[in-house]
Amino acid sequence: MTQHAEPAVKTPPASGPGQSDGRTAQRSLLVKTLARPEVGVFLGAVAVYVFFLIAAPPVREASAMANILYQSSTLGIVTIPVALLMIGGEFDLSAGVGVITSALTASMLAYQLTLNVWVGVVAALVVSLAIGFFNGWMVVRTGLPSFLVTLGTFLILQGVNLAVTKLVTGNVATDDISDMDGFDQAKKVFASSFGIGGVQVKITVFWWLLFAIIATWVLMRTRYGNWTFAVGGNKDSARAVGVPVAFTKISLFMLVGFGAWFVGMHQLFSFNTVQSGEGVGQELIYISGAVIGGCLLTGGFGTAIGPVFGAFMFGMVQQGIVYAGWNPDWFKAFLGVMLLGAVLINLWVQRTMTRR
Repeated sequence: MTQHAEPAVKTPPASGPGQSDGRTAQRSLLVKTLARPEVGVFLGAVAVYVFFLIAAPPVREASAMANILYQSSTLGIVTIPVALLMIGGEFDLSAGVGVITSALTASMLAYQLTLNVWVGVVAALVVSLAIGFFNGWMVVRTGLPSFLVTLGTFLILQGVNLAVTKLVTGNVATDDISDMDGFDQAKKVFASSFGIGGVQVKITVFWWLLFAIIATWVLMRTRYGNWTFAVGGNKDSARAVGVPVAFTKISLFMLVGFGAWFVGMHQLFSFNTVQSGEGVGQELIYISGAVIGGCLLTGGFGTAIGPVFGAFMFGMVQQGIVYAGWNPDWFKAFLGVMLLGAVLINLWVQRTMTRR
């Protein structure tokens, strides 16, 4: 009669496949924590802040921090939707000049037609959303890379901004609108300040943080957030499971248009006039802020909080160099170092997540 014997030697529990010692568990938790896209940029932001606390003593003052946060907010308001678009797998190179386009539209329409400035504000919003819709529609309709589509839009807007402004005003800048109806109310919304502990803080800081909270909630808690990650990861697979790919991508481009409009309104009501040749190069800073914030260039990965710290790093470096009394040209060098470091960290994060 055949008998089935039990194994004579059993594997010790400590070396079982589902068990590990405390040190291995701790290392695993540490790796998982560091692999979060916002953790690396947060540590980087802390390091940059500490560096300038030592190198530039004026940074220690509350008023200096208010200026740094203001500088960061004007970048961060656009960087957040740019980051969402990158999570969705696309780029927008027209965001920088789009800011100026919105400001020019609001200013010239209100001034030339002698309208309440709010009419120009609403018209500028429509134009900005239309630019975003055009970019998204072209990408979805043609299948061309968003890099090429938005590069074309960038060149078109750059030329139109200069040519139309010269044609309408006879100058490269718009006319002063500070004495027009509705200006004071619009300034309160887009460019006012409020006091905190005796320090004046720009309202853009509040809007920046509010938009970050909303974007985080949308990404983490809504179906639209799932769609954004899905189309950025693999749009064909996303379409196969019922994700509205065209709607998601077009709406993400329109969100970038909204961010550009908001910052454009801030610039208009802060300075009362707009230089038509500005905005060139800002699109690279927005994209860099998103990359530094943990958004992968391949799409499908990232957060809305990471780009907040990314924008803060930009503001910290840009203002910190001034407070340290250094040549402002060093900002570009710092920008390149931060971007390269962020790309390497993102590559490590991507490989770590793939292994696990």
